[in-house]
Amino acid sequence: MSDKILNDRGLVIRHDLIELVEHWAIALSGLLLLVTGIFELPMANRYYITSLPGLSWSGDFITSLYIHYIASVVFIAAAVFHLLYHGILGEGGMIPRRGDLKSSIEVMKSFFGKGEEPPFHKYLPEQRLAYVGMAFVIAMLILSGLVKTYKNLYAPDMSLTLVLWATWTHNIFFMLFILAFVAHIGAILLKPNRPMIRGIFTGTVRLDYARHRHPLWIKEMDPRPVDENKMKLEPVDKVKEDEVKEEIGKDPLPPPPAVLEETGAGELKEDPKGEPQKGP
Repeated sequence: MSDKILNDRGLVIRHDLIELVEHWAIALSGLLLLVTGIFELPMANRYYITSLPGLSWSGDFITSLYIHYIASVVFIAAAVFHLLYHGILGEGGMIPRRGDLKSSIEVMKSFFGKGEEPPFHKYLPEQRLAYVGMAFVIAMLILSGLVKTYKNLYAPDMSLTLVLWATWTHNIFFMLFILAFVAHIGAILLKPNRPMIRGIFTGTVRLDYARHRHPLWIKEMDPRPVDENKMKLEPVDKVKEDEVKEEIGKDPLPPPPAVLEETGAGELKEDPKGEPQKGP
């Protein structure tokens, strides 16, 4: 785990380089699998996709199938690496926790001005729930896809029932993957979540955002309590404080000089009332 607070830059490292590579490998290969899967239906010729610049190959079933296979190798490798790498490190931040469903409802209500968000760890509760859902969809796509691939390459006479089950499973979870992909993009574009877009590309998020919305995560990295003395005036120095007390303990200061009255000879005489009076 490379999470780290960069106070001098006002940033927090949310994802390291390996995590960024994982994310984009799965995202880009998954997007390519979606596109080539649609081309295999076939739909490219029907909707004139083949007439677009650089997409003339989309109407060729074999070409789309081979690109689909290549993308699936990257997709599966990235998914397996993700499980092994984070499993070995013992990172479970994305595993759902008790109360995540309730917290997710509170978060969605807060988007409409009803209530406030609870403090969060590194990941939002709905992110953890979505992670498990997406992981299940990906697992079913991989398993059903492997069955279909094995049938195409090594067992053309495979049981028709098994092929049908694999095909329907692949198609159903293909549609679910599209919906999950759209939901993922839509969620990140919501105003409260937009600061996380930076993390997808650079691996860092703003420190002020993290302190505001993920205080429990910040506390995990920096468990030191907030120094409340920094929020108060500095106390008087002890030596200076003793000097002040010593001065206060001395005799009172002498009264101010009396106001003198100016006499006719240019002299001043004391006025008992302290008001200047001129002589005759």
